[in-house]
Amino acid sequence: MAEPPKYDHLLVMPRLRVQNANAISSPLTHGFPSITAFLGLMWALERKTRAAGMDLSFNAVGVVCHSHQEQVTQSGFVKAFRLTRNPVGRDGSTSAIVEEGRIHLDISLVFAVQSKGWTTQAADINEDCARVAAMLASMRIAGGSVIPASVPERRRTPYVIPLKGNESDQEETFRRAKVRLLPGFTLVSRDDLLEKRHAERQADDALTTRLDAWLSLARINWRFKASSEEQPEPAEKWGHDRQGLGWVVPIPVGYGALGPVHPPGVVVKARDARTPFCFVESLYSVGQWISPHRLQTPRQMLWYADSEPDQGLYRCRNDFQVPTRFSFEFD
Repeated sequence: MAEPPKYDHLLVMPRLRVQNANAISSPLTHGFPSITAFLGLMWALERKTRAAGMDLSFNAVGVVCHSHQEQVTQSGFVKAFRLTRNPVGRDGSTSAIVEEGRIHLDISLVFAVQSKGWTTQAADINEDCARVAAMLASMRIAGGSVIPASVPERRRTPYVIPLKGNESDQEETFRRAKVRLLPGFTLVSRDDLLEKRHAERQADDALTTRLDAWLSLARINWRFKASSEEQPEPAEKWGHDRQGLGWVVPIPVGYGALGPVHPPGVVVKARDARTPFCFVESLYSVGQWISPHRLQTPRQMLWYADSEPDQGLYRCRNDFQVPTRFSFEFD
């Protein structure tokens, strides 16, 4: 496992309005862009800043969603994507439709940045923030276009949070700063819930796989409460297993290799003939949407890349741990 990234500043891009982002995060999930899309955005943004002569290293990213509107139609319990109609062909026949899921987002991005210029005050931080915001406005976020947000300018002005002093000082700085990200929810990793559900199901069936546990967490499982000697007639005869879990969702967290890495130019019709190529499939885990005010440190909300080529794993990591002082029990 990769070491957590180093950073000395948090660059916050608040209240970004993204139109028509990709809502299909993987072959099995939808509803919000994959976290890999935001890591890709971070690397593309770093290349732009480097080309502009800025001394900024982007090492991790966190995303806070303030509102979302998935472009779907709903009839009963079935949802369908709102698709565009392609122009007819030359013979008047209907062209094939490639299903695309779209979603409108109101998000804030938090980048973990390392910069000598910002640390020594040799650079103009406000000017750098404005330049980065201008670069981001011309880019795609998960395939969506960045448009002006309908909030006051002071609420969408980018800013930097310097992390100085010891760990306690940084936690106090983050405690005051995270309130500015409200109201909203941030996505964190909950691999522990997947392992816990897998162990619970294996106790009943030794052949249970992690895929079974993942599918179990992705739905509401209702069960009939049988009577017992202690409680002959339960107050509620039916119950479900999501009580106390909070807003838990299945998410893709990266890619797993299906074969060896091929040299550049060997694979025909590859997008980039100068980069090694590898066939992969999605890796899945479980995430949780929580309010930023429940976070203790910025590390709990940040995602970073963890590559293990020898194992064929290219995945996103997040170091969230459930704080002991908070409980996720909900009625």
